[in-house]
Amino acid sequence: MAAPESMNAWESFYVIVGSSGAALIGLQFVVITLISEVQPLLARGAISAFGTPTVFHLGGALVISCLMSAPWPSVGSAHVALSVAGLAGILYGIVTSYRATHQKAYKPVWEDWVWHVILPCAAYLALTFAALALDDTSQTPFFVIAAVALGLLLIGIHNAWDTVIYVVVDRPGSAPQETANATKEAAHADAKTG
Repeated sequence: MAAPESMNAWESFYVIVGSSGAALIGLQFVVITLISEVQPLLARGAISAFGTPTVFHLGGALVISCLMSAPWPSVGSAHVALSVAGLAGILYGIVTSYRATHQKAYKPVWEDWVWHVILPCAAYLALTFAALALDDTSQTPFFVIAAVALGLLLIGIHNAWDTVIYVVVDRPGSAPQETANATKEAAHADAKTG
C-alpha cells in the first residue's frame, strides 16, 4: 500500500534530512576516533552527557525521516510510531539532564543547557503533540514534524561542533591552550630579560 498523498509530498525532504543525519553520525564516530588518537578523551560521564546525546539527536532526525517515508497504510498508523519516538526523546532528555548534572569532568554553562537539554526536549515534545494531531485534514502537523526533524539535525550539528571545539581548543590541557600558555610564559620571560 502506498502512503497517503499528504505524506508522499514530503519524501524528498526526508531523504535529505535522513541522509544528512546518517552521514553526520558516521562523521561523529570518525572525529571522536581521531581526537582520541591525539589526546585522551573526556571522562565517560562527560561523553555520556554531551557526546552520546548528539548521536541520539542525529539518529532522531534519521528515525523521523524513516518513519515519515515508510509506506504506511494510513496517516493514523504513522502517528503511533511518531508519538513513541517523541516520548522516547523526552525521556532521553531527562536522562541527559541527569547525566549532565552528575558528571564531574565539565561544568555545564547556560548554552549547554539550552542546546543539550531544552531545545531537544522542546523538539521531542513538539514531535509528540504533532504526531498525536496527525491526520489527512491538516498540513500543520506535517510542517511541525518536518521542523522537528530539521531542528534535531541542526542541534546535532551544533553540539558536535561544540564538542570538537571544546576537546581540541578549550579543554584544559589541550594542545592549543598549552601552546598559548607556553607563548605567554616566553613573552613574560622576554619582558623580564629585556
